[in-house]
Amino acid sequence: MNRIRTIAKTVLTPAALAAALAACTTVGPDYHVPQEAVVRRPAANAPFLGAAERPYKAEPLPADWWRLYQDPLLDKLVAKAFGANADLRVAAANLARAHGVLEEVEEKKRPEVEGSVAPLYGRIAGASIGLPEQLPRTGIYDGDVKVSYQLDMFGRIRRAIEAAEADREAAQAAADLAHVMVAADTTRAYAEACSAGYQLKVAQESVDLQRKFVRLTAERMQRGRGIAIDNSRAQAQLEQLRANLPPLEARRRTALYRLAVLTGEVPSAFPAEVAQCATPPRVASAIPVGDGAALLRRRPDVRQAERLLAGATARIGVATAELYPNIALGASFGGVGFMDQFGDANTWKFALGPLISWNLPATSSARSHIAQAEAGTAGALARFDAVVLNALRETESALTVYARELDRNAALRAARDQSALASRQTARLYQFGRTDFLSALDADRTLANAESVLAASDAQLAADQVQLFLALGGGWENTHAGHGEGHGKTNERHAVDKDDKAGHVARRAQ
Repeated sequence: MNRIRTIAKTVLTPAALAAALAACTTVGPDYHVPQEAVVRRPAANAPFLGAAERPYKAEPLPADWWRLYQDPLLDKLVAKAFGANADLRVAAANLARAHGVLEEVEEKKRPEVEGSVAPLYGRIAGASIGLPEQLPRTGIYDGDVKVSYQLDMFGRIRRAIEAAEADREAAQAAADLAHVMVAADTTRAYAEACSAGYQLKVAQESVDLQRKFVRLTAERMQRGRGIAIDNSRAQAQLEQLRANLPPLEARRRTALYRLAVLTGEVPSAFPAEVAQCATPPRVASAIPVGDGAALLRRRPDVRQAERLLAGATARIGVATAELYPNIALGASFGGVGFMDQFGDANTWKFALGPLISWNLPATSSARSHIAQAEAGTAGALARFDAVVLNALRETESALTVYARELDRNAALRAARDQSALASRQTARLYQFGRTDFLSALDADRTLANAESVLAASDAQLAADQVQLFLALGGGWENTHAGHGEGHGKTNERHAVDKDDKAGHVARRAQ
């Protein structure tokens, strides 16, 4: 046992020294966000053009933005989706896999110990060990303990760890992006179900009003003050309004089914309370949107693209290290002999020495791998720029669309009010014979259409709000505690503070 300790010490002490020396040499570029990256441009970090509109304010977007609706049922649905959504389980599995890959790469910087033992029964040919006579059958053993340590003289392992760490952080960003999508999709499905319920209510009211008009027209015809064609026209208008109901019911049902699946249920198990909802959710106050800098720190897809760029840059170093030799220190200790000689001094064996491998000429495939890695990095930078630009475009577009729909909604509401007034006035005139049937029918048709268009605009406003929140990229900040389940020690080592993660891109861009 003392002999094993001596050999291990002989191997590991030089290995520790070599590791310290190797820390001075790491080939390949050190990563930083390139100066020419779009994320560094002042215009990308400036206030939004659309944020100057009336419905917005420059305050930071809250992490749980759906609470701005002040709707306990929506809060409950989002919480349930975060706990049961299948897409989030996929993202968590991908993150766990990335943790495992990182741990595997990190193991390469530690000594490897391998043991083997082979007890046998047989007979050794005497000639093989220099004896003329045949040896008797007996027990034989052969055992080894091998220790090896890879000297990372040129940083191949360090760059590989950097790349794996960047991949793990990209997987974390992908998981955060999944939370953003699930929160937005759940809110959108809830809003669509309630909006469809509201439109159904409005459409049914129009049907009820037209039914009264049909009855009034029939009464006038019975009293000899109307003609049959008036009754037919009124009945046709009623059927036309009834035809609007089935598509709205189908839309409401599909939204309920989608909401059920988002929360981990089968479609038929949709929430009964949502099925009764007939008021589209709206954030009535000004919406906090922040600025471009806050957006780029917050959006997970931007962080994911930046981490993929960091990983691609590290892989240039991995490829560059192929130009240099691989050096490992190794030692082995064991014994071989007959069972009845186990432990005798002449049965022990050991070996100690470096192992150097180098492909010559190294410039053939290695330089090709470097060129491939550099091209991959250029592509990752282009993708990073595209993601940043798209994030800014989506947000500006969502700000503009919502603001303009608010304007349209106000105009439609005024038009509906005027149509309602005209319908009431025409109805009184028609009742007393002061106007003709077609004028009354046209007034009712105009009101029904105004009510329908306004209800559709209210539904569109609810959808536009959700689209704006989706573009702003919030909703993942308070979810990281749940990622640690099942990862134990791995997450302890790689945990990143929420504020540190949100500022990750901005710090690297400085």
